[in-house]
Amino acid sequence: MASPSHILIVSLLAFLVCATHAQLSANFYATTCPNLQSIVRSAMTQAVNNNPRNGASILRLFFHDCFVNGCDGSILLDDTSTFTGEKMARPNNRSARGFEVIDTIKTRVEAACSGIVSCADILAIAARDGVVLLNGPSWTVQLGRRDARTASQSAANSQIPAPFSPLSTLISMFAAKGLSARDMTALSGGHTIGQARCTNFRSHIYDDTNIDATFANTRKANCPNITGRGDDNLAPLDIQTPLRFGNNYYQNLVARRGLLHSDQELFNSGSQDSVVQSYSNNDGLFKSDFTAAMVRMGNISPLTGSNGEIRKNCRVVN
Repeated sequence: MASPSHILIVSLLAFLVCATHAQLSANFYATTCPNLQSIVRSAMTQAVNNNPRNGASILRLFFHDCFVNGCDGSILLDDTSTFTGEKMARPNNRSARGFEVIDTIKTRVEAACSGIVSCADILAIAARDGVVLLNGPSWTVQLGRRDARTASQSAANSQIPAPFSPLSTLISMFAAKGLSARDMTALSGGHTIGQARCTNFRSHIYDDTNIDATFANTRKANCPNITGRGDDNLAPLDIQTPLRFGNNYYQNLVARRGLLHSDQELFNSGSQDSVVQSYSNNDGLFKSDFTAAMVRMGNISPLTGSNGEIRKNCRVVN
């Protein structure tokens, strides 16, 4: 039987965890910046209309932000002579994009309510809106995050899952952030939109056997098997509907047409096969699980209260 002191400690820890998440709320800016949601949606609409890829890019920024010391806007910080950020980390260098979109939104938000809304919250809302604008589901974004004054290139290198990762590594890396294997498989559905660079799928199309041969040959046409040649050539992550958010990504996996090694690992005689199969047959189930997982991901270690700051410029600390 647990001792009273042990029960007290466990209860206190549970309270602290709940209190951290309780500080995020859907109406956090209801009185201080009531037009926030419409400002972000308007800017994202312009960005996606200008280039639909922006929806996927902002979603990816949010994912890469949350996986490094929590959803704190650290990925938005530029390097300086005295500060090393996360933009040059391996998962972000030459591939993370959409920073100018966030800059535009921040400028408009500052004009409406200066010094109130964090860059971390702007990124969270923009990620949701990018999905919605590409015909994806909506969800209530919890708000109240503050911005980090620090960043970690080393954490970005070690904690963001790589496109070459096996299933066991993917599961453990998501578990380290408090996300289940099912959360991981649902969140991977974000790859129903966006593109990947040849350097990130070259080994899959040339070396792996769990890939449809016709699909592999199609991708080889624009991705030569020579390191350094065509590295930045792009291919859609979802060959069926790269600009429309839906469950075709999972149908591709069942057909062995996942672009990245890490994608196809979700359907490769492993523990997630049944989940992938379910999502491939049920778009509503996928979208329901995706939105729930997005809310959980958005709750990873937020800075709240007096921690961090509200940056005036998302690229630099105040």
